[in-house]
Amino acid sequence: MVNWLLFLLLIVNILFAVLLVFFERRNPSTTWAWLMILFFVPVLGFFLYLFLGQDLRKKKIFAAKEADDRLEKMIHQQEKILSRKDIELAYPSIKNSKDLIYLHLVAHNALFTHDNTVEIFNDGSEKFDKMLEDIKKAKKFIHMEYYIIRNDWLGKQIIELLTLKAKEGVEVRLLYDGMGCIRLSDKFFQPLLEAGGKISCFFPPFLPYINVRINYRNHRKICVIDGQTAYVGGINIGKEYLGLSKKMGYWRDTHLRIKGGAVDYLELRFLLDWRFSTKEPYLIKDKYFPPKEGLGYTGIQIVSSGPDSKWSSIRNGYLKMITLAKKRIYIHTPYFIPDDSLLEALKLAALSGVDVRIIIPNKPDHMFVYWASLSYIGELLQAGVKCYTYEKGFLHSKMILVDDVISTVGTANLDIRSFKMNFEVNAFIYDRIINNQLQEQFMKDLADSKEITREIYEKRSFGIKFKESISRLLSPIL
Repeated sequence: MVNWLLFLLLIVNILFAVLLVFFERRNPSTTWAWLMILFFVPVLGFFLYLFLGQDLRKKKIFAAKEADDRLEKMIHQQEKILSRKDIELAYPSIKNSKDLIYLHLVAHNALFTHDNTVEIFNDGSEKFDKMLEDIKKAKKFIHMEYYIIRNDWLGKQIIELLTLKAKEGVEVRLLYDGMGCIRLSDKFFQPLLEAGGKISCFFPPFLPYINVRINYRNHRKICVIDGQTAYVGGINIGKEYLGLSKKMGYWRDTHLRIKGGAVDYLELRFLLDWRFSTKEPYLIKDKYFPPKEGLGYTGIQIVSSGPDSKWSSIRNGYLKMITLAKKRIYIHTPYFIPDDSLLEALKLAALSGVDVRIIIPNKPDHMFVYWASLSYIGELLQAGVKCYTYEKGFLHSKMILVDDVISTVGTANLDIRSFKMNFEVNAFIYDRIINNQLQEQFMKDLADSKEITREIYEKRSFGIKFKESISRLLSPIL
């Protein structure tokens, strides 16, 4: 009987191997990672594949969502504008950024707006103080989507405020992710529903507290108020994002408050996600895109990516930024698992004399990801990249700065999961003042960080080397 069970197990593993190699057409490194798991831990590997490895025929699932993203007429108009010779005189920040702007416009349908103001928040307390103030002033609608909403005093405070606004007649729509909020019960949202607010769960659990769709998560954090003000960045809703977690300590993050034309594209992103999640009729209405008040001069493109994207939009933006760099590249990321092209681009930049600096956390919240990140850091050190661990608390900021003008802040980590498996959104910003403000904060973070020198890295123990090696092999599926 035991021999028959072992034989059956072998057949099942072979069938999964055939499925991976011949039918799913995955990246070779991802395929090898799954083959290793299936053959070395066959029973556990089988269940891990069910939870993590499903493709779910993503083209079919997301086909309608992708079709809604087409803004061809406006895109063609912007193509003509960008090709004009006088455009650099009108908008000096475009001079060294036109290639990146054009890439996002043509390949990713990300329209360029140049009338924005941007406020930067470096921790959760600053962000929520301002966002709650803006929500209290809402007159028409509040649209929010978050990966994580905790059932703690902060989450309850926000639900109470949204409930109050719904009772006042303000349209409230709240979209949350079925994995990030897997511990939330329906009772948590009941007051808001009774007040007339609308709630939707993105890929809800198959059973309460059990979600087999670990991939394809909505990792976006967006809040749009009256079509005039929008928030986007790395900060979810929970007390740990205020630095109140005993385990993680101070929480260093980056979030943006935007006013201007870019708000429309965060609103559009929300409405498309809402329609996909709820299957409600098309909601693209003029009332959600009002004329803007208090316009500024900052150029922004809102770039989305996910399993529904033909191209890896944000990843391509990161790669293009790195290749455009002449002087410096500064990176914040809690998870650093680059693909081969990004890794080589960073090496080439450093070897070409560009000042490349990367800050990662000094403590893991996901062990395998942390050790895999260190393995890539070790490789970059050999090329002259300067790498640091943030010592003041936990670094969750997702930010890249290039030279004096280009920067990006959003929800996408510099890892394969953000590039291919999650739904993400970033603001790509073209502005010297904003770039300088982010640079100043980056330098403050360096003062709270410890450099990983080649000497320190090479002295790591055998145990750490072993953890890095195993995690590196698994990195394509982390």
